[in-house]
Amino acid sequence: MKLASLLTTSVLLGMMTLWDGPLKAINPHLVQASAQEMKDVTGLTNQAKIELVTKNKGQFGGGDQLRRFFFGDLEPIGVQPGGAGMVVNLYNKANDVTFAYCATYDVVVAVKSGKVKRFLASEVK
Repeated sequence: MKLASLLTTSVLLGMMTLWDGPLKAINPHLVQASAQEMKDVTGLTNQAKIELVTKNKGQFGGGDQLRRFFFGDLEPIGVQPGGAGMVVNLYNKANDVTFAYCATYDVVVAVKSGKVKRFLASEVK
């Protein structure tokens, strides 16, 4: 019985140690820095967001950036060979821009104004 209570105490103490609450209490600047970074990203205009996605085109994680910036606004309008298999063309009606997205590597491989159902093969390689 004592072994079980000792084990339970150890597990709970370990969980409390791994929790980031004490870290935030010790160094609140970490929380403030993270909040400032999110404010900087969300304060961008739509055109600035498109330019940032275009600048990061072909880099891993670009798809995550695309989803964060245009959550709920992307409409799939076509699929074509490219990237590491297939590329999905996502249209943003609010900004009249089409993004070619490769889900295998989570990258944006092409960006064009207007509703583009199919990019050139050289653009989505």
